[in-house]
Amino acid sequence: MFIGGQAVNGRGGSLSAIDPNTGHPLQPIFGGATPSDLESACALASDVFDDFRETAPAIRAALLDAIAERVEALGDALVDRCVLETGLPQNRLEGERMRTIRQLRMFADVVRDGGYVGARVDLALPQRQPPRVDIRMRNIPLGPVAVFGASNFPLAFSVAGGDTASALAAGAPVVAKAHPAHPGTSEMMGRAVNEAVAQVGLPAGVFSLIFDSGLDIGRELVADPRMKAVAFTGSRRGGMALLAIAQGRPEPIPVYAEMSSVNPVILLPGALEERAEQIAAEFIESLTLGGGQLCTNAGLIIAVESPALERFLLASAKLLMPTSAATMLTADIHEAYEAGVERMAAHPAVTTLARGLRGHFNQGRAGLFSTTPADFLASEELQGEIFGAAALVVKCPDEASIVEVMTRLEGQLTATMQIGGEDVEAAARLLPLLERKAGRIIVNGFPTGVEVGHAMVHGGPFPSTSDSRWTSVGSLAIARFLRPVSYQGMPDALLPAALKDANPDGVPRMVDGG
Repeated sequence: MFIGGQAVNGRGGSLSAIDPNTGHPLQPIFGGATPSDLESACALASDVFDDFRETAPAIRAALLDAIAERVEALGDALVDRCVLETGLPQNRLEGERMRTIRQLRMFADVVRDGGYVGARVDLALPQRQPPRVDIRMRNIPLGPVAVFGASNFPLAFSVAGGDTASALAAGAPVVAKAHPAHPGTSEMMGRAVNEAVAQVGLPAGVFSLIFDSGLDIGRELVADPRMKAVAFTGSRRGGMALLAIAQGRPEPIPVYAEMSSVNPVILLPGALEERAEQIAAEFIESLTLGGGQLCTNAGLIIAVESPALERFLLASAKLLMPTSAATMLTADIHEAYEAGVERMAAHPAVTTLARGLRGHFNQGRAGLFSTTPADFLASEELQGEIFGAAALVVKCPDEASIVEVMTRLEGQLTATMQIGGEDVEAAARLLPLLERKAGRIIVNGFPTGVEVGHAMVHGGPFPSTSDSRWTSVGSLAIARFLRPVSYQGMPDALLPAALKDANPDGVPRMVDGG
């Protein structure tokens, strides 16, 4: 682990990564944090907070760039270890590594730009009746942030992933808890961050990495009064457990949890008439990508019954049946997937349309199923997420049934419409409903693949996330860890740099509303 810049061997129990292809433990054995280790990490983060949040933008940007450089310098060794711990293919992880590097550099640019500060100045109007005093506002970080590594994105949503990058960009120290499935990958990434902190001359408490051999340290991290926000990507059960801890504190804190989504895809009639087979090919490619272990996996297809829909289903089944089973991230994820698929297949209102090839140890076999709107809406079980390459088709009699299904669905990360030339009016009717249900709306694509940029929203109404106002991907992710503060009648000498008359950091500012 890395606590206060020091490499520490934990003595709070032990954990090992498990090779998902064989079930055998991987060396080395890692030590879990003790309560004393956690106390040190949280105390250091709290102690350096006031200094770190006021560091010059150029220094924080340099930190993020330095982390990116050190992650890149890890080279093949990082990818090789990650392949061993996750079973994910090399090319997928090489792409994820580049995404991680790019988002670190993106947040360095965000810091340099300064717009996230939200600086506003209302100059004094002493002649006005009543007079107005000078009032200025900026955003400051909430405080130290607890970041929980994700199982399905061991680089981009983990120790040096987007949550850590956006928190550090905001000026918030980070205490990261490694995901227990990939401690070796986490150690390598943690070392890169730790060395970058030292390289730019920042205090060591800006970043710590801890391991947890069970669940207690993670719970205590959220409960620690010095933590002021939590970032989490994982199961609904896990996210809700952390949310309960955070809300049960004497001082409740926000938990930005990304949890559960079936990502509905609506196939409108014109699109199916025009390109049913093409849509099927794109759908199966999306469904089986990464063994379906993506939070944006398309797990629900909704369409009006028609010969064109049957063409789509036939083409999808033909493409799915020769699909190889995929190694899943962990034994627990595999077990949950198999149980979910078996429940789906055994449901009396469900028809099995196709299954992929059988696999071996810890491999998930893809599945495609269908049901009716009435049966779908009558069963909470059918509406829930199956994390993996399984999808359910709801065959509707008309557009009104599509509306009813979408209205009754829980909140989603994404909602997709496949539309053709004759579908524009129907799409326009559906769009307001989709806006209420999802954070990202896709047309003529599929939701897998989340671009890291300035216009991306990776969030949505509950239970896709715990708070629909925020995104965990893209430059706006920094806003999760900020809050506004106003300064009234403050002498220039006491104002923060962004609000001084001279504006030495050159941040964008709104002055008197313009």
